[in-house]
Amino acid sequence: MLRIRRELVDEIVAHARRDHPDEACGVIAGPEGSDRPVRFIPMLNAARSPTFYEFDSADLLKLYREMDANDEVPVVVYHSHTATEAYPSRTDVSYASEPDAHYVLVSTRDPQEHEFRSYRIVDGVITEEPVEVVDAE
Repeated sequence: MLRIRRELVDEIVAHARRDHPDEACGVIAGPEGSDRPVRFIPMLNAARSPTFYEFDSADLLKLYREMDANDEVPVVVYHSHTATEAYPSRTDVSYASEPDAHYVLVSTRDPQEHEFRSYRIVDGVITEEPVEVVDAE
């Protein structure tokens, strides 16, 4: 189960809306070993595409060095889908390289509503998990 603060959900959705019609992407880091998303880190979609996202390799290297220095891990890896449901595509699955991360997808296909879902993706297997949104920890 993903337990996440409402403010972080709001940040993800706002980022997805801002970048629409392109997919948005980013990470929420947390203390190593905690499974607790804490620090919101929006990233640039280097692909600048409505159907595909790609982290900029230099930005990603910088992020991993920063997380390592802070004893953090990527607790949540998120991105948006702009025209489809919030379910991982084959490409999303092929990019899922963090077995302990929660993979969050938000769909912005409806301008009034959003769909927010979380998955574990390990060895190509997608498992949807419940999301508990909390006001504070």
